[in-house]
Amino acid sequence: MIKKNPKELVQTFFNNTANSYDKIVYWTTFGKDVFWKQKILEHLSNEKTVLELACGTGILTRKIAEKIPKAKITGVDITKNYLEKAKEKLILYRNVSFVNQDAEKLDLERKFDCIAASYLPKYCIADVLVKNCIEHLNVGGKIILHDFTYPKNKLVQKMWNFYFKLLYLVGLFIPNWKQVFIYLPHVIRNSSWVREYESAMRHYGLKTSRQDLTFGSSTIIVGIKIV
Repeated sequence: MIKKNPKELVQTFFNNTANSYDKIVYWTTFGKDVFWKQKILEHLSNEKTVLELACGTGILTRKIAEKIPKAKITGVDITKNYLEKAKEKLILYRNVSFVNQDAEKLDLERKFDCIAASYLPKYCIADVLVKNCIEHLNVGGKIILHDFTYPKNKLVQKMWNFYFKLLYLVGLFIPNWKQVFIYLPHVIRNSSWVREYESAMRHYGLKTSRQDLTFGSSTIIVGIKIV
């Protein structure tokens, strides 16, 4: 049975999966992870400082560093072995640094022009994460949040459900990912992160926008700090 708090699954999901994460996320999303991250990058232009929460192995981190090479980029993640993998991959990027922290307890004592996160929202409490982000965000800065969403279209839902049944079978042959393929679909189906984060952003006075992607299986929310 799935645990009530999705965050309790983070250690289960990411304890021993850092070495294979990049390949798994690419193949299990049929390469759409690349497309989704490109959509995140479209919201970036000439920011001088960027904070990436739940940076993982640094997939998005590197893309940000390549798009705005003059920016100072900080990657934060709660899982140490993922951070070590990110450091290895981005060792030549002098403008990138990494910090081992919990996004819901963020305390960096500095502000950023942009805060981005991919695949994080569903694990966190919206009000807590948004409040922490705002405290680390410059006026005029933006918060970009991306994650999986459960499609609303009935036909797409059937395809989505069938696909995760296939992934469950795949998990039998990839032990480190078995628990992910079992519990992740439950987390996504039961999550109302889009509504909760839109509400939290508006509560704190952010100007918000939303972009649904790939037949409603993924969403990006942007909040701009006006004052």
